[in-house]
Amino acid sequence: MATALRLLALLGAAAIQGGYSSPGSLRYFYTGVSQPGAGVPVFSIVGYVDGELFMDYSSETGRAQPGAAWAGRQLDAQYWERETQNLRGWEARFRADLVTLRGRYNQSAGFHTFQLMCGCELRGDGSKGGFFQYAYDGRDFVSLDKDRETWVAADDGAQVTKRKWDADRGFTQRRRAYLEETCIEWLGKYLEYGKETLQRREPPRVQVSDQPSQDGGLTTLSCRVHGFYPRNVAVVWLKKGVAMPQETNRGAVVPSGDGTYQTRATIEIDPSRETDYTCCVEHPSLAEDLRVPWKPKSNVMLIMGVIIGVLVLVAAVAGAVVFLRKKKDGYKAAAGSNQGSHTGINA
Repeated sequence: MATALRLLALLGAAAIQGGYSSPGSLRYFYTGVSQPGAGVPVFSIVGYVDGELFMDYSSETGRAQPGAAWAGRQLDAQYWERETQNLRGWEARFRADLVTLRGRYNQSAGFHTFQLMCGCELRGDGSKGGFFQYAYDGRDFVSLDKDRETWVAADDGAQVTKRKWDADRGFTQRRRAYLEETCIEWLGKYLEYGKETLQRREPPRVQVSDQPSQDGGLTTLSCRVHGFYPRNVAVVWLKKGVAMPQETNRGAVVPSGDGTYQTRATIEIDPSRETDYTCCVEHPSLAEDLRVPWKPKSNVMLIMGVIIGVLVLVAAVAGAVVFLRKKKDGYKAAAGSNQGSHTGINA
């Protein structure tokens, strides 16, 4: 599958998943396009367990394939053939839906996308969650209100779909049953199949740095958190030990390329007023939160300046003492040293 579409799915997963407390999640991302291009297939699907890719399907390959080693080992050929047939049906449906939606929004040619995000999760408090969310051209289209068994339209164009699906009670009830029963059941299986990978814990490493902001007098503090697994993490800046969630700008949690994840959090400060800032990281691998304080460069430079000044003073005093001794002795030591050697620039 195209790298761009994988990244889109990752960003979508991060947006939906939110915090770091969920002990298990299964999510699928469907994407159909009206005009395929280089590396962008007409239709593709990726599946994630706890944020880890475990399967994908593309119209270019025409088959469902394992995206993780454990999925290839634990799921047999019948499973992948069954998924392939199912996803080919979704591909045909998405192709038809794109034609319908272009007509509904009075669009002719051009690049258009139809997407679905669906999945379920087991939460830390023991409760379960699930969702079906459709989007057209990157905007919300229609989503399932699971508890009320109704669909929510995002705009006038989606009202037609809402009325049609609300009228088909069986269709909506099957979607709810999938989220509450089938999806949760398979999530449990996947978590068991991939437990050696999915349940491993690698603690985060933290680096704090600073640089001048574009606004005069301000400084941007950056907290880079990397090398951690699983992907669930919470990062916030503290001011005098107090969390500053509104002032903290959080980046997306993205793969590092080595099986771990990384993210970054920044905050803009006025160092002339306050310098007591600490980056606080919470992660399932940590028994307690990890705190790394910011150390202003000015203090370090001041210390280095004092040290260098002392060294220069000591060197100057030592040089003066040597000079005075040589002058007193008439440079006898220096003259004597030239008598036994012919090495040097005059040799």
